[in-house]
Amino acid sequence: MSSYIDLKYISNLKSRLGGFKQKNDYLFNFRCPHCGDSKKSKLKTRAYLYRVKNDMFFKCHNCGMGQNLANFIKFVDPNMYSEYLLERYKKGAPATPKPQFDFKPAFEDRTILDDLKSIKQLDDKHPAKQYCLKRKLPSEFFDKLFFCDKFGALVNKVKPKTYGEKDHPRLVIPFYDTTGKLFAFQGRAFGNEQPKYLTVKLDENKQKVYGLERVNFQRPIFITEGPLDSLFVDNCIAAAGADLILKNKIKNEEVTYIFDNEPRNKEIVKRMYDVVEKDYNLVVWPDDMRHKDINDMIMAGLTKTEVYDILNRNTYSKLSALTKLNEYKKV
Repeated sequence: MSSYIDLKYISNLKSRLGGFKQKNDYLFNFRCPHCGDSKKSKLKTRAYLYRVKNDMFFKCHNCGMGQNLANFIKFVDPNMYSEYLLERYKKGAPATPKPQFDFKPAFEDRTILDDLKSIKQLDDKHPAKQYCLKRKLPSEFFDKLFFCDKFGALVNKVKPKTYGEKDHPRLVIPFYDTTGKLFAFQGRAFGNEQPKYLTVKLDENKQKVYGLERVNFQRPIFITEGPLDSLFVDNCIAAAGADLILKNKIKNEEVTYIFDNEPRNKEIVKRMYDVVEKDYNLVVWPDDMRHKDINDMIMAGLTKTEVYDILNRNTYSKLSALTKLNEYKKV
């Protein structure tokens, strides 16, 4: 009942919260009403409401403000606060515990992305935007992808002397955790620069997993290799080369792995066998599949519905997955 009331009042508040978006059932993102968020860009939304156990909390990754939902409502609308308290606790429900915030405004949250333009902000003729349009990336994610003309210099700001003298532009793909805090970013080369992907972790204790801020672990999820592929599949995250540990967030049978179509790649085939051994679902591409990954399928003209159909028809588990994988591998 308390969760229903919390969501009801969040819904009542949303018209007053700039850039309000619901990321999943219990995660909401908007511009911070305390600090106003970025003064440079109205597209920045670094404040979040999120659930811990059965209670909702507020946190801003720009100014560092953190408080429980009741106090957040009190700040935004004192009159609504009185109504909320009356409804939330009228049956003697326990008071919302005070959250323990160890958050400190992070350097990367305030400057790394603020100094970059999102793909959405670029002119349609800009090479970076042309790259995204050519790859048919979903435009709803253009405000979450960024352009950096000197990626090496950006990396060296965070980790000095990491990058050499030769520098070049890259597409920047931010990695956020489930509360919306930036913990890594990846630079994707526009050309033949190597490595094609370069990921910089701002928190070494976190796994390189993309899309955590929008995934709903209460529903079945998909896991791709590359972040860009994950943008085409609903409720999908990307392992980004990491050996993902889900830590009991979801039942294994509700997780489907989608690897790139590389039957001769020993490392990928090995990881596919590991997935089967752990009783996850696995997409095993059919013999007539000529595309390397989901993005290639979309670029070749397949619709999202057609991609889903291929995924569904070629998803296997347990013994059937092992049998198909034995037929699929070329190593």
